[in-house]
Amino acid sequence: MSERKEIYMDCHATTPVDPRVLEAMLPYFTAEYGNAASRTHAFGWRAGEAIATARARVARLINADPKEIIFTSGATESNNLALFGAASALRYKGDHIIIGASEHPAVLDVAAALQERGSRVTTLPVDRFGRIDPENLQAACTDRTVLVSLMAANNEVGTLHPIAEIGRICKERDILFHSDAAQAVGKVPIDVQAMGIDLLSISGHKVYGPKGIGALYVRRRHPRVILEPIMFGGGHERGLRSGTLNVPGAVGLGMALQIARDEMDVEAGRLRALRDRLYQRITARLQDVHLNGHPQERLPHNLNLSFAYVEGEALLIALDGVAVSSGSACTSEKRAPSHVLKAMGLSDDLAQTSIRFGLGRFNTEQEVDDVSERVAEAVTRLREISPMYEMAHEGRTQ
Repeated sequence: MSERKEIYMDCHATTPVDPRVLEAMLPYFTAEYGNAASRTHAFGWRAGEAIATARARVARLINADPKEIIFTSGATESNNLALFGAASALRYKGDHIIIGASEHPAVLDVAAALQERGSRVTTLPVDRFGRIDPENLQAACTDRTVLVSLMAANNEVGTLHPIAEIGRICKERDILFHSDAAQAVGKVPIDVQAMGIDLLSISGHKVYGPKGIGALYVRRRHPRVILEPIMFGGGHERGLRSGTLNVPGAVGLGMALQIARDEMDVEAGRLRALRDRLYQRITARLQDVHLNGHPQERLPHNLNLSFAYVEGEALLIALDGVAVSSGSACTSEKRAPSHVLKAMGLSDDLAQTSIRFGLGRFNTEQEVDDVSERVAEAVTRLREISPMYEMAHEGRTQ
């Protein structure tokens, strides 16, 4: 029997670098290796020009000013700078921060650290689709609230928060609004002006760019956002992020977001069709499959399914050769049920049967069909040896 082709469908964890991005980056490893902070020779000037172009490309995608873009090592660092930086800078004004229950650990863990240092943190619940209720946000705000941090799109179930409404509430209350948009930028339209976003985290490797590069949007007007830096030593990036700039990485991020800007609408339509095809073919073959996340307000390439009576880890093993995950890549070593699915009200049993499919730019219809067949075969095989499945279908359990 011939070996089955490996298929990658874990694009929430990371994406392959687009060949066009790699091509743009290559000169900055060899011929154009100048330090962008070197002001006394042409090597530094050309590196500086490349950074300026990249900054403009990032800004253009989210409707920002290039001066508002701070390059970082990725969304985790951006989240840390946004939350620690705002909490420190606004300590005189208040000590209350609001986050959501389904946030990525790069926000949850920062909030926990801030709480240990004296901040008060309110965690908003999410509904069964993974969305916060704006009325709960309204009720949670106090005159001591200085920051709201809510992700644009969930990394596990793909649910989109009502970002524009959240931004409006924050503006009315004079509260800074930060959004971790690592999963949303380049996949769905993000406009920091229309959405009232003051701080926005971006990751390169989620948008077919390189790992180790990201950005933080920091609003300069209405209001001018002041952050305390968390790194010191040189005053780079408006004094907010010291350290020699990653020129090849920034160039790659800029090119990746330029491609996203040019192709997002078409790509989103194609991925949505592939995602729906995958869902339809799986559910045509299998019963007791539960869709996690909002059925409409979700990322176009996300499909998170729970397969009742099948343990998720066993299914991952059975799907050898198909790269999918059972949740966030940053928490995949933890055996506890997904905190996102638990926050949405799923039982431990159902939460532990979930699989996240993240389709991407280079997936094909043939791969979708192949994966749907492999999933159906694997789930059927595992259920045949599951006493719980047999009992349920004999009517002996609920």
